[in-house]
Amino acid sequence: MSYVEIMTWGIGILLVAASLLTVARIVIGPSVLDRVVASDVLVSIVVCALGAQTALVEGKSTMPLLITLSLIGFMGSVAVARFVARDRDYPVDFDEPEQVEEEWP
Repeated sequence: MSYVEIMTWGIGILLVAASLLTVARIVIGPSVLDRVVASDVLVSIVVCALGAQTALVEGKSTMPLLITLSLIGFMGSVAVARFVARDRDYPVDFDEPEQVEEEWP
């Protein structure tokens, strides 16, 4: 077994282990935010796997796919962060009915 084959198996085992742990976090995650962060980590793991494949095979055809996946992961994280920040700015209590004061002249 050559050095490249050992590295390939090692990288593959680590990426599969990371993917399984991330999927477990998506399934078990107590909040939606945990699940979203785990899905972003899963996209990052896919990008790492494609990068490793590109480095080991010396192919240049996956570079646009790497850039696209990285951009999608970043934009998804930013969108979720803005959504969560907006929700925390205006807390809503759904247990109590909202009282609307009417202003009539």
